Amino acid sequence: MGEIDEGLERSERTKPIPVNLSTRVKFLWAKVAKQDTKALAETAGISVRTAQRWVKALKAGEQPAMTKANERRVEQQVRAKWQPKVKQRVRNAAETNGFMLTLSGTFGFSSAAGSTDDPRPRTITHKMPGGVAQELYAARDAGASQAEQERVLAKGLREHYFKDNGTRAASLDVELNDVAWIDVEGL
Repeated sequence: MGEIDEGLERSERTKPIPVNLSTRVKFLWAKVAKQDTKALAETAGISVRTAQRWVKALKAGEQPAMTKANERRVEQQVRAKWQPKVKQRVRNAAETNGFMLTLSGTFGFSSAAGSTDDPRPRTITHKMPGGVAQELYAARDAGASQAEQERVLAKGLREHYFKDNGTRAASLDVELNDVAWIDVEGL
């Protein structure tokens, strides 16, 4: 998961996902699988027998024993299923009203002759319109890589921050590289 995905995910939660592995498995067991061992096995991508062992460990107050691959699967499922109504409400608000983007990364520029194209580190805070949110969510839903999501953000920042919605720097092109961190707020 890249910095952009993590920034979007943080904005979509009112509470952080559980840190403890036992709590994550309890969440999947109780809220997602509705205390059905077969449903837990399907959700976590494991055998029914493994799911039974996990439930037995939970009921005994112990942490379920699992491989690192299973731990990652459990974490992915918890992230995907955590606070679905909040996620949808935040997404709808971002796509309708826009969002506040705070980003630290390296920007490359190309423009008229005589300007420099050396990458420059910058921290930018700017209100982005809903169209950029729609493109960003569409890219994320399609399984876009970090680089593809960076291109979407660079395009949005070029038009709405650097070009000031077409009022300056008409020939400017912006490239976003090496996102250090991103924060998405006000959704």
